[in-house]
Amino acid sequence: MWFLLVLLVIILIIAFMSIKIVRQSEVYIIERLGKFYKVADAGLTIIIPFFDHVRSVVSLKQQTMDIPPQEVITKDNVTITIDTVVFYQVTDPAKAVYEIQSLKKGIEYLAITTIRDIIGKMDLDETFSSRDGINTQLRVVLDEATDRWGCKIDRVEIKDITPPEDVKDAMEKEMNAERNKRAMILESEAKRQSDITIAEGKKQAAILEAEAEKEAKIRKAAGEAQAIKEVAEAKAKEIQMVYEAIKKSNPDDKLVQLKSLEALKEVAKGDANKVFIPFEATSVLSSLGTMAEAVKDKDGKSVKSKKIAEAEITQDVEAPNPDDNK
Repeated sequence: MWFLLVLLVIILIIAFMSIKIVRQSEVYIIERLGKFYKVADAGLTIIIPFFDHVRSVVSLKQQTMDIPPQEVITKDNVTITIDTVVFYQVTDPAKAVYEIQSLKKGIEYLAITTIRDIIGKMDLDETFSSRDGINTQLRVVLDEATDRWGCKIDRVEIKDITPPEDVKDAMEKEMNAERNKRAMILESEAKRQSDITIAEGKKQAAILEAEAEKEAKIRKAAGEAQAIKEVAEAKAKEIQMVYEAIKKSNPDDKLVQLKSLEALKEVAKGDANKVFIPFEATSVLSSLGTMAEAVKDKDGKSVKSKKIAEAEITQDVEAPNPDDNK
């Protein structure tokens, strides 16, 4: 009875040592008699007790590793602190176990030395503006170096770059000065644009005002010209009508002379109008006045002789002195 019980315990122990269950995204590195035997994938795996041994359990997931913050000197001799994180994945579990003693330590030391080398070739301002370039260079260098370790570097990210306090203060002052400069430039540019806009508006207003004044003068002149033309046409028509009337009446010489005297009277009216008649013409005027009394209208009444023409003309017309002609 005791023998069967001991045998059952031995069988259970052997079964426990022989049956291995590998989890998903993990592999077992199995050695047989101290030598690499196989890589056991996820699932059930049977090994021979006392001959086979699980050397290591390797994860195939993408893993992250924080690189401790490192003080790095830039090309312009400024000491900055860089905090980095590396994303990697094991592609060959056997190499990751047998090619290097500690894969994580190897990646960490390699990342530190690579960061120092890259940052040492760059200025301080360049390190802040070239994070993507630094990340790419780090990834390429680390990926090439860790390929023989059965590892692939997927990404390298710089989490933070911390300059010294004095450099940070200087950078803040420089940034404030640059912002003030930009504000002044934008303000002056806005003022200049505003002045240009106002000047353009005044210019356009002056041009429109001049054009309006020019148009008004042109229309006014055109109106005056049209009015003069219409007046001239009316006068011409009036003269034509008078001429036609006179032509139809067939006047004699005496009537023409009498009408000339009436027109002369109208001309002589006014203080500023002075008409000089030669002395020899007075006798002719006297005879014309006598003829005016002799003219009678159709009813037999005497036509007004304009007060014999001589009386009225002698009031408004000054006869020149005969001695003045000498």
